Amino acid sequence: MIKVNLNVKELYNSDFNFLAKEAEYICLKNYGKKVFLRALLEFSNECKMNCLYCGLRKDNRNIKRYFLSVQEIKKIIKKNYLSGFRTFVLQSGEFVNFKFNELCDIIYKLKKEFKNITITLSCGYFTKRKLKLLKESGVDRYLIRFEVADEKIYSYLKNGLSLKKRIEMLYNLKELNFETGSGFMIGLPGENDEILIKNLELCYKLNLDMIGIGPFIPHPDTPLNYLNKPSFEKVLKITAILRILLPYSNIPATTASGTLEPYGREKLLKVGANVLMPNITPPRYKKYYLLYPGKICINENADTCILCLKQKLKKINRELSFDTGSSINFTMKNNNLELNYGIN
Repeated sequence: MIKVNLNVKELYNSDFNFLAKEAEYICLKNYGKKVFLRALLEFSNECKMNCLYCGLRKDNRNIKRYFLSVQEIKKIIKKNYLSGFRTFVLQSGEFVNFKFNELCDIIYKLKKEFKNITITLSCGYFTKRKLKLLKESGVDRYLIRFEVADEKIYSYLKNGLSLKKRIEMLYNLKELNFETGSGFMIGLPGENDEILIKNLELCYKLNLDMIGIGPFIPHPDTPLNYLNKPSFEKVLKITAILRILLPYSNIPATTASGTLEPYGREKLLKVGANVLMPNITPPRYKKYYLLYPGKICINENADTCILCLKQKLKKINRELSFDTGSSINFTMKNNNLELNYGIN
């Protein structure tokens, strides 16, 4: 692949109107008006980690923990498969190791029963050996954010864990030919312009297939409950820069952005985002999967959510797509074709 060494700092200091216009042009040129749908199923909120920013942290005693059974997961997937979904994201906290074989079994059964589906997993850190087993079970994509490209801040937020180890897992995913997703939060403690530029540079260096970013929204049951939310304008700017840096990657308009700002997701779709992740978790469980407070749409079922999204996208001249929607980056790489990276 051809990659132009763009000056990230120069982009970061550019006028937002220029960035927004360029990002929208690039996105429409490469993906058209399609906005790919990923059906998000939060199958467990159990977590062994104690990250300072997350509402699912182990020490939070104010939430009810759950783990959906194989039967429940299959029932939910089947219902939404029949509604047209072909891409499913299974997300959870970092549960204890003895459930790993159960996870592999769930993936294997889903891929065997439902033809032509694509499964993304987002369950935290795994060793390379376990990633191989997940790949063999049928996982197509994996999403794990690096959160912040600064070793000191990362270690502080995650109780001494190593950013280097996290990044090593991302390279393992790419080596094993997962469609690989990562990203970061905006507004974490200690963040400044230099850190944000480092975040952008790491996404570019990793050549990610999927890039998930979102605002840090403080949760009242975490040690960082005293912090303020970031400005939404910063989220818009970072999204636009990412689209320019990685024109062939998939970029979700995240639910957290819709929580931070009314019409937040629609605004992100106008500056380079091209993916939405409607939540198909049953409402009786959604209220227990709160990474941050005030999460939108927790009382909606999937059908209501789709109708709502269709109406919203019509207003911004976009259309929903149930296509599996692999990133152009990943598709071309697997066909040994070259892509030209850089501002048009």
